[in-house]
Amino acid sequence: MAYIEFLGFAAGFFTTLAFLPQVIKIYRTKSTKDISAGMFFILTLGLSLWIIYGASIGSLPIIIANTATVLIVFIIIIFKLKYG
Repeated sequence: MAYIEFLGFAAGFFTTLAFLPQVIKIYRTKSTKDISAGMFFILTLGLSLWIIYGASIGSLPIIIANTATVLIVFIIIIFKLKYG
C-alpha cells in the first residue's frame, strides 16, 4: 500500500470516528433536541457525492470512509426521528 493511500485511510478513519461520540451521547441520553436535522441531511448529500467521486476515480479510501460515515450519520438521523 502506498504511503498516500495509507494517509487517505487514516484520514477517513478519524473523520468517521469523529461521529461516534455523538451517537453514543444520543443513545445514552435519548435526546436529540440540540441536533440540527438539516445539517445531517446536507452532510449525507455531501458524503454521497464524495462516494460517487471516489468511485469515479477509483479511490478506496474515499469510498470506504464516506460510506462508513453515511452509515453512522443514518444512525444519527434515525435517532433524531425517534427521539425528536
